[in-house]
Amino acid sequence: MPTDQTKLPLSNRIDKVAPSATLAVDMKAKAMKAQGIDIIGFGVGEPNFATPEAIVEAAAAAVVNPANYKYSPTPGLPELRQAIASKTLRDSGYEVEPEQVVVTNGGKQAVYEAFQLIVNDGDEVIIPSPYWTSYPEMVKLAGGKPVEVFAGADVNYEPNLDDIEAARTDRTKAIIVTSPNNPTGAVWSERTIRDIAEWALDHNIWVISDEIYEHLTYDGVKTTHIGAAVPQIREQLIVLDGVAKTYAMPGWRVGWMVAPLAVAKAASKLQGHMTSNVNNIAQRAAIEAVSGPLDAVAMMRDAFNVRRLAIVAALNDINGVHCPMPEGAFYAFPNVEGLLNRPMGPNGTTFTTSAELAEALLEEGHVAAVPGEAFGAPGYMRFSYAVADEEITEGMRRFKEWAEA
Repeated sequence: MPTDQTKLPLSNRIDKVAPSATLAVDMKAKAMKAQGIDIIGFGVGEPNFATPEAIVEAAAAAVVNPANYKYSPTPGLPELRQAIASKTLRDSGYEVEPEQVVVTNGGKQAVYEAFQLIVNDGDEVIIPSPYWTSYPEMVKLAGGKPVEVFAGADVNYEPNLDDIEAARTDRTKAIIVTSPNNPTGAVWSERTIRDIAEWALDHNIWVISDEIYEHLTYDGVKTTHIGAAVPQIREQLIVLDGVAKTYAMPGWRVGWMVAPLAVAKAASKLQGHMTSNVNNIAQRAAIEAVSGPLDAVAMMRDAFNVRRLAIVAALNDINGVHCPMPEGAFYAFPNVEGLLNRPMGPNGTTFTTSAELAEALLEEGHVAAVPGEAFGAPGYMRFSYAVADEEITEGMRRFKEWAEA
């Protein structure tokens, strides 16, 4: 029977990195399901819709075209890089050249490469928290130091420039902007986006803007694209995006970065030693996705909106839970501190952390959610509402019943 230990040590680098908490929750939930336990999973941010038909048809046509059976350019098919440049003008409101686009194996590779390209040993990266769980780990893998700046539910998870400035040192190399935000669903105001851009310009700091949820906003709220709001920032701006969330294509693994030309060339050089080109069939599908109409996206957004309203109302109906209304993405991020340090669940157990709470909710209530510790926010939990309506109803019923038992 193999063990999880080795006779020889692994690198110090990998030992510094924590496993992905969202994937860990999903794996445990799936393992329980495999044992025959009925689990309602709110863990992974994965649309439950099928990829739109026109995109699938483009992939099917690509499968039988022998041109797609060969290696292709490392930074992406020229047609896809052009399509992404055109999409940037359409959606973000400013022009970029196709040569500034590098297509990656999912959005995660774009994030990883961005830090590898700009961070030296000991450099600091300011990460407004709550944050996506992989940001600090990828900074560490680049030899950098993540510096968290927290903004809680009381300010709708929107960072304050004074707090960001207080975190700046002479080692600060970059700041991450994520709006619409994972895990909170917050959409930062245009004023905040402008303030961060102007601050970064004043202090010669890179901005890494993760815009993968740009089309998922509600209540008339719009995403502010930092490259359009403050054009001068584009020379020190790396935009990260992909098809996973907007087009219900998480398994297709197509992401990209849009960056200054020197950065894009460096990314292509790095990727040439990592993965080379992204799967050609998936790239052909992505061309259809980013070039086509947004009708299917609007349909999915309308469905997410119904679920958003339902899950937030249900969470706020649980004694001890407070959940602001998210304006983007497909996550609810309630404060659950009111459930801590008091008898909970059928066994009357007292929990002191949201991590303990989430583990017990899964094991006893059969509801999977990700604890706030994974996002730099102890006392919170993340629920993805990219699930079926009936799962939201049943999952929230179980949570309430378990919490108030």
